Amino acid sequence: MSIWSKRKEFLLEHGALLLRTYCERTGRHLIEPSGDVELDSQRLFEAPFVVLSGGAEAEQILSYGNLTALSLWEMDWETLTQTPSRETAEPVHQAQRAEFLRQVKERGFVDDYSGIRISRMGRRFQIKQATVWNVTDDHGLYLGQAATFSAWEFEPS
Repeated sequence: MSIWSKRKEFLLEHGALLLRTYCERTGRHLIEPSGDVELDSQRLFEAPFVVLSGGAEAEQILSYGNLTALSLWEMDWETLTQTPSRETAEPVHQAQRAEFLRQVKERGFVDDYSGIRISRMGRRFQIKQATVWNVTDDHGLYLGQAATFSAWEFEPS
């Protein structure tokens, strides 16, 4: 059974939330809207670019990763959604990452972010031109942050 089949209700709701908040923050669309929430959420989940989000906890836990994110970080759904987001960066880069996320929280979103990340299997890669934005509910309540990018480069082993 596919992730989409097992988690369809969550993926529909969360996908719609990510699409809405990205557009509200940036004035752009992550994908061209079709008017069909289910189709758009599925297209986001299957997109060839990364979409990743985490919750509002003090120690943010990842809450969503599309198929490209799962592949890049070399994780299955269950592992990803139990991972503290700080663990996607090496310890030496975690303070810089935390400061950046604080700035995003204040500003609403930041474009053109680059940084070094690490997969579950230890592969280092640089993300390029990422957009990171605040995710909020319909009333403006802060729910966490999300990121998207389509450019990354693995470091030589």
